[in-house]
Amino acid sequence: MPIKVYKPTSPGRRNSSVLDFSHLTKKRPEKSLVQRIKRTAGRNHHGHITSRFRGGGARKLYRIIDFKRLKDDVPARVAALEYDPNRNADIALLHYADGEKRYILAPRGLAVGATVMSGERVEPEIGNAMPLASMPLGIQVHNVELQPGRGGQFARAAGMGCQLLARDGDYAVLVMPSGESRKVHVRCRATIGQVGNLDYQNVRWGKAGRSRHKGRRPHNRGTSMNPVAHPMGGGEGRTGGGRHPVSPWGKPAKGGKTRRRKSASSKFILRRRKRGKHTGGK
Repeated sequence: MPIKVYKPTSPGRRNSSVLDFSHLTKKRPEKSLVQRIKRTAGRNHHGHITSRFRGGGARKLYRIIDFKRLKDDVPARVAALEYDPNRNADIALLHYADGEKRYILAPRGLAVGATVMSGERVEPEIGNAMPLASMPLGIQVHNVELQPGRGGQFARAAGMGCQLLARDGDYAVLVMPSGESRKVHVRCRATIGQVGNLDYQNVRWGKAGRSRHKGRRPHNRGTSMNPVAHPMGGGEGRTGGGRHPVSPWGKPAKGGKTRRRKSASSKFILRRRKRGKHTGGK
C-alpha cells in the first residue's frame, strides 16, 4: 500500500503522511459482524487506571474477526478488503459456500475473488489455514495459535509473519518477528502468508491530534512530574531522575525482567529475542 504526502497547507500537514486506501473495495462494514464495545479509557472494573495515557478518540465499531479458522473444508470467496479502525492490519470479508460470512486478517497478496479454505489437508496457499503439522517447512505464516483451538495470538499486526523452521516430534519450531525462536505444538493452527499493510510503519503522524484521534493521550515523563506523583520527579530544572528508570510504582521500567519465574510459556523458548530490535509500527 503506497504512502500519500499532501502539500504542506498547514503545520500539521507539513510533516505528516497517510496511507493510500485505494486497494480497499468496501467502505461500510458487514452489519452482522460488528458490535459496540464499552470504552474503558484504561480503567479496570474498580475504576482505577491500569493503563495510563488512554482515553478519548474517535468512535468506532468493533469488527468480529475469526482468529480460530475452524470452519474446515468449506471454500470461502474473498468478497471485499476493508479497513479496520481497531488494528493496523486490513481485514478480508469471506463469503462461505454455505452462506456464512466471516472476517479474517488480510494477508499480503490476497485479492478479491480468491478462494481460501481451512482444514487438516488443504493447499499451502495464501490465506489458507491449517495445523503446523500439515505445512511445508520454511513457509511464512501469521495468526499463529499458542494453544490448539484457542485462536491465533502471534503475528497479527501489519507486516508481521513467522517462519516455520523445523518440526521435532509434537512440536514445531517457529522464528518470531522479534527474532525469538520458540516451540509450538504441531496441532496449533496458523494462516499461510504475511499480514498485509506493510507500509503502516512508514506513516508519519505529523501532529499530536492524530494520536488523540486514536485514543492516546499525552505521555508525560516521570522527571517532569512532582515528587508526590512519580519517584523520578522533583528537582530544580531538568534532571536525570536521580536513579535508574522506574514506573510510578517504583518497579524497573527499562531492562528489568517482567516474566514470571514459573511461566508455562518460558520453557518453549529456544532463543530469546534480540533486545532493542524494532519490529512494530510507529
